[in-house]
Formats: sequence, structure tokens, C-alpha cells
Amino acid sequence: EKKLPARDRLTVILMVTIPLVLVLLLVWLPALLSVVLSFGKWNGFGDLDTIEWVGFQNYQDIATIYPPFWPAIQHNLIWLGFLFVLPTMLGVLLAVILDREVRGSRIYQTAFYMPVVLSLALIGFIWQLFYSRDQGLINQVFHTQVDWYGDPDINLWAVLVATAWRHTGYIMLIYLAGLKGVDASLREAAAVDGASEVRTFFNVIFPVMRPINMIVIVIVVIESLRAFDLVWVVNKGRNGLELIGALVAQNVIGEATRYGFGSALAVIMMLISSIFITIYLRNVFREERRG
Repeated sequence: EKKLPARDRLTVILMVTIPLVLVLLLVWLPALLSVVLSFGKWNGFGDLDTIEWVGFQNYQDIATIYPPFWPAIQHNLIWLGFLFVLPTMLGVLLAVILDREVRGSRIYQTAFYMPVVLSLALIGFIWQLFYSRDQGLINQVFHTQVDWYGDPDINLWAVLVATAWRHTGYIMLIYLAGLKGVDASLREAAAVDGASEVRTFFNVIFPVMRPINMIVIVIVVIESLRAFDLVWVVNKGRNGLELIGALVAQNVIGEATRYGFGSALAVIMMLISSIFITIYLRNVFREERRG
């Protein structure tokens, strides 16, 4: 066997080792420490030997005597369902339309994708121009005094609309890239068989894009679970905008500084995410074995 030169071997070793060390230090080590810390009580002051180990008490308290937890679970599920039903479907529709090379498609792509490059925090401020009770565009146009961000009965839906503005362009770009990679002969064969464009998409093209579909599912799930920026900008995740991510922040960096309690919430969020990621990886490996 021909061996790699020493310089090439060193390059390969560095290319593997450096990302591995970064992942271990920045991802796995904090995740492991969060799991360990979730079994204790600590306010962040003093040495680590001041941690009071309480077993599963934090998890029991979260499920029984922490009022925001179950509303946060409900809101995260609403967030997940909303992202699937509205912006994801709209993103697919936009991708199909723009894939037909309509006039000005590049301009439309840029316009729809522009919100994606903005942070959710900035999007929250932008939509404040629409939602402000006293000077917002919506209230000015309809001569109303609705507190879109402050009313707990409607602020979740107002924030979801702002999220959809960003999410739609993201999904559009992913599916547009997938559609560009579909073999043109599939469309031609369907046209020869007399299939309509709608039937061709759902019966031929959409099944072929199964890997893209799985990626989008994982993205939507992760986006719904790690939603934090927008609700934190609006009211720090309170008063109708409780989400798991916001509860973690409230307990870790908020006034309470309950690191053990916040870590337990983070572990719960991590476990929920892991379920969907595991399903995705299982499907990926299954496809590879079939291939």
C-alpha cells in the first residue's frame, strides 16, 4: 500500500482532530455538564462543592409546581404545528413557482430570502413597527388600539406571523435547490403519460425529494424547540409567550439564577430534540443501506 507523505498525514490528522476537539468542548462537554448540573441546586455563586445534589427533584418540581412549564410545552407544540402548516407549505409553493423560471425570479428569490439573513431579535424589532399599539402600522390603518405584543390571548399568534415571514424564505430556498436537482427526464416522462403539473409534483417529484423532506422536518422541529430570540425580545418569554428556551434563559441568566433548575429544563428540551434527530438519522442510515 502507498503511504501518505508525513506532511499529508499531519494535515489529515489536524483536519480530523481540530473539529473533533471543538465539538467535544463546545457541544458535548456543555451538554454533559448540563445533565450533571440538572441533578443539583446551585445559584452560580461559590465553588462547585457548594452544589446541593437533589436527585430528580428539579424534574419533579418542573412537572408539578412550576406553572410556566406546561404552557411552554403547549406553545412549543403550537409553534411546531404552525411552522409545518403555513410557512413550510408556503415555502414549497413559492419554490415550485420560482422553479418555473418566471420573469424576475431572481428578484423574487432575493426578496423572499432577505428575512432569513436577519436575526430573530431584529425581526422582532421590525415587526414592532407593525404591532405597536400606539404607532404600529396595523393599528394606524384599521384605527384600532390592539396590543399585539402585550395581549396574552393574541401575542403568540402575532409572533408566529413574524416567525413565518423569516421561515418561509428558508424553506423556499431549500426546496428550490432540491427542485433544481430533480432529473428533467422524470417530468418529461410524466408529461408523456398525460399527468398534470400538480399530479406530477405530488406523485413523481415530491417523493424523489424525500431526503430534502426529511431535512425540512428536522429543521422545523429544531426551529420550533429552540425558538427563543423573538419571544425574549418581546417580553422575555412571559405573559402568553412562554417557551422552553425562554424558561431556560429565565432560570439561568434571569433574576432567579437557578442553574440546576435551568439545566433540567435544557435537558428536557435536548431529549425532545433527540427523539426527532434519532428518527431522522435512522431514516438516513436506512436509505444508505438500501443504496
